Amino acid sequence: MLPINRNLLKLDAEAQTAEEAIRIAGELLLTEGKIESSYIDAMVRAYKEVGPYIVIAPMIAVPHARPEHGVKEKCVSIVRLKSPVLFGHPENDPVTIVCAIGGTDDVGHIEVLQSLSTVLGDEAKFEKLLRTESLEEFMTIVM
Repeated sequence: MLPINRNLLKLDAEAQTAEEAIRIAGELLLTEGKIESSYIDAMVRAYKEVGPYIVIAPMIAVPHARPEHGVKEKCVSIVRLKSPVLFGHPENDPVTIVCAIGGTDDVGHIEVLQSLSTVLGDEAKFEKLLRTESLEEFMTIVM
């Protein structure tokens, strides 16, 4: 099960760049006290330094950084962008769903990724995530 609540979900966020999209997803985690602000900067820095490897599937980016950069507890936020954003991935761009994840250790990261993949890997659920207008329905889909 994903460590998530409605305050960690955002529909139709407006971002013009990959960095803005990452920061929006990170701010949800920060506001809920799951991370320190340094973790958002570390996610952006990782994206800029390593590239669009975080775009793990068509339309899906999963920004993250090392636990020591400010993760307080295992966490995930899910943001659906109002308009798709280019992250620079040759096959999986543009991105519509941004899931910022954090684990307090490497195992925590993997656990969050596994839970996330069961939701995002289900084609029917993913299509619903793209279409729903209701935050409540969005939350039901990801839970």
